[in-house]
Amino acid sequence: MQRIIFKNKNKIAFITGVLIAVAFLSKWTINNMTIFKWSLIIASILGVLPIVIQAYQAIKVKVISIDVLVTMAVTGAFLIRNFEESAIVTFLFLFGAYLEQRTLNKTRSAIKALTEMAPESALKQMDGGEFEEVDIDEVDAGDILLVKTGAKIPVDGRVLTGEGSVNEASITGESMPVSKEAGTPVFAGTILDNGTIQIVADRVGEDTTFGKIIELVEEAQDSKSEAERFIDRFSKYYTPAVLIISFMVWLFTKDLELAITILVLGCPGALVIGVPVSNVAGIGNGASHGVLLKGSEVIRDFSRIDTMIFDKTGTLTVGNPSVSEKKYYGDNIDEAVGYLASIERESDHPLAKAVLEEIGETAFSEVKDTLVVKGAGIVASIMEHRIAVGNLALMERESIIINGKALADASEMEENGNSLVFVAVDGELKILMGIRDQIRPKAKEDLQKIKKIGVKNLVMLSGDNQGTVDVISNELGLTKAYGNMLPEDKSAYVKKLIEEGQIVAFVGDGVNDSPSLAIANIGIAMGSGTDVAIETSDVVLMNSDFSRLSHALGLAKATAGNMIQNIVIAVGVVIILLGGLIFGDWMNMSIGMLVHEGSILAVILNGMRLLGYRLRK
Repeated sequence: MQRIIFKNKNKIAFITGVLIAVAFLSKWTINNMTIFKWSLIIASILGVLPIVIQAYQAIKVKVISIDVLVTMAVTGAFLIRNFEESAIVTFLFLFGAYLEQRTLNKTRSAIKALTEMAPESALKQMDGGEFEEVDIDEVDAGDILLVKTGAKIPVDGRVLTGEGSVNEASITGESMPVSKEAGTPVFAGTILDNGTIQIVADRVGEDTTFGKIIELVEEAQDSKSEAERFIDRFSKYYTPAVLIISFMVWLFTKDLELAITILVLGCPGALVIGVPVSNVAGIGNGASHGVLLKGSEVIRDFSRIDTMIFDKTGTLTVGNPSVSEKKYYGDNIDEAVGYLASIERESDHPLAKAVLEEIGETAFSEVKDTLVVKGAGIVASIMEHRIAVGNLALMERESIIINGKALADASEMEENGNSLVFVAVDGELKILMGIRDQIRPKAKEDLQKIKKIGVKNLVMLSGDNQGTVDVISNELGLTKAYGNMLPEDKSAYVKKLIEEGQIVAFVGDGVNDSPSLAIANIGIAMGSGTDVAIETSDVVLMNSDFSRLSHALGLAKATAGNMIQNIVIAVGVVIILLGGLIFGDWMNMSIGMLVHEGSILAVILNGMRLLGYRLRK
């Protein structure tokens, strides 16, 4: 019976409304008081049924809920034969619940849309080589899958064959297609806009980046902030207090209708729902814009940040060093370039990769007698020539003469923030290259946005030399910048600022900066969808999109402000209603319930504004 009543709760609300309309029409048109009376009685009894059931379930777990207060109010109104008020109160409560559910569903629309993106099937290569459509649960790591134009990529993996462009909005929030070819990674839940590719599955199901995103967003929705926990505790005592006050009023005044009205006016519905709806809407907005805010407590702390610390490589810079300047000295430069490429081809150092990319296609030679000089470079033999590739210390070790022109060039390159690579052939300097990691496009503009939002201090910590760090700091307009810092130095600096009373956010790549991410009040990972970034931080910027950081901070501040607004609305309405009851004669049970439900809708609609939040330009 309970299941049937709950299933038809909205229909009951509609029938109750129709009966109330019939009652008043019969009174106003034909003055038939019998129809008026019995329509209201039936509406009261029918409408109170789902409310009574919910009240009973609350009492079973020793909770005095809003449903308990409304049930007592309606019962009291019915007993004093105020059928008009009992019917209207039940209808308004049920209709309000219906509207609340509708609007709350909208606040969860971003998360719902996210979960609906999850793939349900895949084209899997079978033993015979043919591809068959199987349920996503039947796909294992190592399986080969076929993805056609317009289809969802079912797993995290790598492209084996084929080319195409992929819409990765479900991961990054960015709808611009990303080109994919053999060897490039792909993510579950993204869509192949064009082309046909075969991929090998690396991670499946809940282990995929998309699966982790959904899990984290759902956990974030269910988490409770300090404000919510306080309101829960407050409601636990507030609701029984309203019941006691109402009873005391009846005891001293013998005015049952006044006591019943206090029950209705004291319902804390808007207060209970106001903060959670703000959190859900804020987290939903973040999820749809490539930002993971891991819980309502994170939102509160993030909104109060006054110092933001950045790792350099891969955060403020793109993490892909390239040759920015080069100088040649003497003759036979083409041969020297070929020798340099031959040596760097055997190195896995990041600078070696930058040098090879700069040189491009060239003839390689056999490298012999390779000697790696720790912290300096490489010395090797190529076609009876002694080649030295490294820094100035290596040149001094090899007794290479660096003339005044080369020294001036080197000094200028260093001032420009470059790391230097010297190349000498048979004791004579031939090549000088300056290599630097390029600053992220629009990083300066994004940092200015962060300052305008309210962050006072922007600090960079790097393991690079202080000269390079200073150049980047000046270019970006940072407050402070420190070089030559190991991971433990960075975490110690973060800890020191927190002990001084600053609220600190640390922005890093989520791997070597994990100690600092953990110590900071808010750890922000430039995610790129990596497991470590997602699991060790409080906020994740998917696809390492630095431009999302200002949106994330602005959203956190807007969400925290929205919570306060909803609390003010909820408390303010209760004060106004009680003031109207004490100092005026216009307040009654029906008006109280109408305003009560209106306040709930007001806080929900206010929270829903966060779904459309965008940072002002």
